[in-house]
Amino acid sequence: MSLQQSFSNQGNFLFKYRGQFPVIIFLLSMPFIKQSSLLINLELLNILILLSFLTGFFIRFYTIGTTPYGTSGRNTKKQVAESLNTKGIYSIIRHPLYLGNYLIWLSISLYTFNPLFSVIMSLLFWIYYERIMYAEEEFLKNKFGEDFSSWSKNVPAFFPISLRIISSGIKLSFKSILRREYASYLSSISGFLFIDIIRVLSSGKQIYNSNFSDLISDNQIFFYLSSLIIVLILRTLKHYTTLLEEEGRS
Repeated sequence: MSLQQSFSNQGNFLFKYRGQFPVIIFLLSMPFIKQSSLLINLELLNILILLSFLTGFFIRFYTIGTTPYGTSGRNTKKQVAESLNTKGIYSIIRHPLYLGNYLIWLSISLYTFNPLFSVIMSLLFWIYYERIMYAEEEFLKNKFGEDFSSWSKNVPAFFPISLRIISSGIKLSFKSILRREYASYLSSISGFLFIDIIRVLSSGKQIYNSNFSDLISDNQIFFYLSSLIIVLILRTLKHYTTLLEEEGRS
């Protein structure tokens, strides 16, 4: 089997199971999770975590909110594309959702307070998603031919070199964002919660003899509970009502 075919097969396999990547990150993070240290400027680190988290979701929200039905925006089980996305955010980057994913998981890795884990996560993300992107682009090249080749020559794969977006004329849909992104939000919040739990368990504190507020702050409790409530509301609206449905959107 040629290296190209091997990359494509691996990419298609990983594409189907890319939702399991967070589980890998959760498990690998355990030995790297640290307590806060005097060597760490927590105020600056928290700003970096928040900026990375918000930027990642902004990219995902904008991509999902401006992606029409039948394009290659956010598929699950297999490659799907009735038309080629070349405008909107796809006019400055070929894989915006994966860039958003990386920034979100970078924020979670930084929350371990261990720079080494952020480096390891970045390397794993690169190896994992490089193959997925390769398989996706092979599919698009075979289906759209010269249109894909022309687009890919002028638009970078992962990091944009220009922010001059060519308008797609598609209005940002908040319904699409609410309907399709609550699962991604829950996954990311679960990452922060997982790290908090491991940090408490490895702190040496006597959990059964401690007040809950001594183990995790009131702000953290409020954040996690409110996030869970929001996700449950959106999931209920999606599966049991038509409030979030919109014609012409995936």
